[in-house]
Amino acid sequence: MVALFFVLVFPGNISQYVNEINAFGLDTDTKRLIRLFFQPLLVWWALCATGALRAWSISKQSNIEIYNFSAKSLSGEEINFDKYKGKIILIVNTASKCGFTYQYKGLEELYRKYKDKGLVILGFPCNQFGNQEPGNENSIKEGCLINYGVSFQMFSKVDVNGSSAHPLFNYLKSCMSGILGSRIKWNFTKFLIDQNGVVIKRFGSIDSAKKIEFFLKQIIS
Repeated sequence: MVALFFVLVFPGNISQYVNEINAFGLDTDTKRLIRLFFQPLLVWWALCATGALRAWSISKQSNIEIYNFSAKSLSGEEINFDKYKGKIILIVNTASKCGFTYQYKGLEELYRKYKDKGLVILGFPCNQFGNQEPGNENSIKEGCLINYGVSFQMFSKVDVNGSSAHPLFNYLKSCMSGILGSRIKWNFTKFLIDQNGVVIKRFGSIDSAKKIEFFLKQIIS
């Protein structure tokens, strides 16, 4: 998406720079050169700040619903997502041996605090980032329960990027890109879905449960 803005804005900036056209007070080569590279980024920032990109992203979701998907739990049960209709859903790709594994604790606290208000958290173990989820379903289940007391729904291991990515994560990425494209960058990327099934926010690995709670409160209220 960022590349698209450079394609759209860059040619005009190059023309001004090459032809030494004075515009917007840009009367020196240095000023024009700065604009050449930074204006597309400023346009991108403005669209993000005003919510225009978010509205465009949400508009792409009209043909497919998250409730059409299903996935296998750690115990092997196929769970249809239509059971989550009307719920607030937080989906996260997890790992047991990651520097962010401690986030299980915050996510579990968030779940216990808001589950009676309609929050469900769905955890998907993934071994694509640094081989940090090497265990099988039983070891993952035991680790989540013993170390963090996880009571929210955990699913079997999946891929979140590439040709073998679970369709759910392809859908989530198509709905809400990250800062540097749609690919999931690391463990504990989170997607927040409102009661109507709309993906409204994507959180990075470093985003804590506290930050998620801020947006969660807005949905609940």
